[in-house]
This record gives sequence, structure tokens and C-alpha cells, in this order.
Amino acid sequence: MTGEFDFNLQPGDSRSSFDDAVARAEDGDRLEVDDAVELLTTGTDVEGVDVDRKERVLDLADRRRREVVGDEVTFVANVNNNLTTACDVGCSFCNFKDAAERFRSDSNVDHDGFTKTPEDSRSIAADAVERGVYEVCSVSGLHPALALDHEHQDVLEGSDRADYTPADRFTTPPGTYVEHVEAMSESGAHVHAVTPEEAMHAGRGTDQTYVDVYRRLADAGLDSVPGTAAEILVDEVRDVICPNKIDTDGWLAAMEAAADAGLDTTATIMYGHVENQRHRALHLERIRRLQDRTSAVTEFVPLSFVHPDTPLHRNHDVTGASRHEDELMIAVSRLYLDNVDHVQSSWVKYGDRLGLRMLECGADDLMGTLLSEEITKRAGGGHGEFRSFEWYVEAIESIDRVAVERSTDYRQRREVEGPPYGPRLGPEADGTPLLEEPEIEMNRTSGPR
Repeated sequence: MTGEFDFNLQPGDSRSSFDDAVARAEDGDRLEVDDAVELLTTGTDVEGVDVDRKERVLDLADRRRREVVGDEVTFVANVNNNLTTACDVGCSFCNFKDAAERFRSDSNVDHDGFTKTPEDSRSIAADAVERGVYEVCSVSGLHPALALDHEHQDVLEGSDRADYTPADRFTTPPGTYVEHVEAMSESGAHVHAVTPEEAMHAGRGTDQTYVDVYRRLADAGLDSVPGTAAEILVDEVRDVICPNKIDTDGWLAAMEAAADAGLDTTATIMYGHVENQRHRALHLERIRRLQDRTSAVTEFVPLSFVHPDTPLHRNHDVTGASRHEDELMIAVSRLYLDNVDHVQSSWVKYGDRLGLRMLECGADDLMGTLLSEEITKRAGGGHGEFRSFEWYVEAIESIDRVAVERSTDYRQRREVEGPPYGPRLGPEADGTPLLEEPEIEMNRTSGPR
């Protein structure tokens, strides 16, 4: 990370000590923010990461993982269906977006972005379900023509809001959120979509609350909500990396509203940019309080910042987290979030080897097959877009754990059997491999930086 931003953690910033924090974690006591700072830094009394202390934290988290969920490593058969790259929010950590004006029918600017129609979503979901997929996941840019439904569209067209442009001014009209959810749901897939940021966009210009938005989407077939757009839930950090995005209170309110609408949620943290370890600890505290209130968070997903093609890297030389930080983020998430059973390791962010290593640091879930991935790839990630069931079995058994296919909400689980290896929980799954098996590579890695 860079020293350009005035967020450096100073010695003495914690009123705890490393040994005290470890003792509380060993005793199973609920940790406090100062404890998390000590564990994330391996002690504010030392400079840099003390490797021996780090191993104590990792071992403690791995033991806690075993106590909570055992030796199963879960994953879901899923596909990403991101609706559009058109977005004018301007987050400096993101290279997924394209300026929305480029998508207008009168634009002469070439770009490699995309906008999908509801029919596209219907086709993608149907094809994925036919292959055996359980979940269709959608996380998208904020297209200025996207509205919640046609009624919302009428309201926006009758206003002069700067963040709305009529759909007919774009080469590809995006449809509405409800139309896309209905289209994906028709296949029988579990629809995991519409982040808090998108819910804010879907209700803009009206008196609709987040609960109203999520209930409307649930009626259309939405099953659960991705807890992305969280980044760091501290506004002094958000003011630097995403000043135009939903703020901390808004994100938390949207997540509570999703739970009130009867929807499960996930939660994330994106770390390794301008924040410090206290910001990370405060984020964990806010997620834990959210879960205390809702009991809706099925998994926590630490996302290590992928930097190569982002404005933060180009303009400020922000280079992401170290391997030590990655391991400690997973471990402290396990220890701090005593009310969230599942901690995910993302092979998209970490690569194969480090992704497996995280399963020895407190994580118990290894994400999903994806079939396609666009957000991390456009940020410069190089760990691929698809992992087969054969890869999962081979990888998970290589660390003496049990490969288990799960549903999005973890309520359905089954140990993977074969060969051949394929999904069985999806509405049309029969154990057939998702795709032709690619060569299985176990040499991708995000090593120490």
C-alpha cells in the first residue's frame, strides 16, 4: 500500500496487547476492535508482521474453523451474469466500468463494454441451468437507464434527474431490474443479485424504501443478495476510493432491508488499498453487529484488492495486500465473526495455491465454479474464469479435506462423488461435468509481495 494517504496505523493505536487478544480468542470470548487490530498487525508493539505471532493467529483460526464447520470445504455450481459495465460512479479501485455516454446510440467512441437485455439474461441462465448450475449471480454497473420496473421508469422519465437517461437513447436498452430477475428466475436457478448499491439505484427518485425495493425484487424471483459494494465500511476510506458510492449507513440499511424482505445475504470486505488495519477491524465490527440484528448473513468474503489495471494503482501506486495480510485477514475474520459460520476463500482473487492456503487459515468455502468472470479480470486479475468439479475435488483432497457441493444458502450440501465429477444440486443437474474439463493447473499463485 502507499503512504500517500493519511491512514497509517500508529504504534499505540490499540489499548489491547497481542497476547491479551490471543488469550481472549483462545477462551472463546467475543473480541473487540482493539483485539482485532492486535491480531491483524501481530501486535502494535512490533513493526511489520511477526511471522511467529502470525502463525499463532492462523493456527487458532484454523482450529476455530474445525470446531464450527468441520473439515468440509464447500463450493457452489454457479455462473456470473453481470448486466452492464455502463457506470458513472467513478470508484478508483474499479476497472469494470465504462462511461455511460459511450453506450449512447449517438456515440462514436469505441469500447469493449457491454449491456445485456433481459432476453440475454434469460438465455444465459437457461443455458447454465441446463449444464447443471445451481446459482446465477449478478453484480453490475449502474446504467443510467436501469430502473426497478416499468412504473419506476415512468416516474424517472417524468423527472429531470441527472442520473437517469431514457433507455431509447442507448444502442442497447437495458430493461429493468425486475425484468432481469424474472428472466433469470424462469430457469429455476437461485438468483443471487442486486447489491445494496444497485438497490439504491433501483429506488432513486422515489419514496420507495430499501425494503420496498427488495420485496418487489423478491416477488420477481430474487432469492438472495450479494453483500458487495461494502469495500471498507468506514466513510473516511470511502470518501477516498468511492466518494459517489453508497455510504456505510446506507449499505447497512440496505442489508437490513434485504433481511426484512426475507432474503439471505452475504457480506464482503475489499482490503489492501488505502485503509489500515483499524479500518479493517471496524468493518468486521459492523458486519458482526449487522449479523446480530439480522441473522441473514450466510458467508463472509474477504476480497484482496486486485490492482494492476485500476486508477488507484495508475494514479497513486497502490499495489494491494501482502500474503501476510491476506492470511491474517482470513484468520481474523474467522475469529472475530463469531456469528457467521462460513468464511470464503476466493480463488479469483488469490489464485489456486494461495486460495487453498486460506483454507488452512480459517476459511471453509472455496467460492464457485463461475463459468465466467468479468470484474476481477478487467481489474488485471489473472487467475482465470472457471473451475471444474474435477479441479475442486483434486484441489480440496490435496489438503486432506472433503469436497462438498452446496446451495447458495448452505442449506443443501452433498459430498462430491465420482469420477466423473459434476453438479447434482441444480434444478437440472445430473452429475454431468459442467464443461469439457480444462487442463487442471495447480501452479497459479499470488505469492508474497
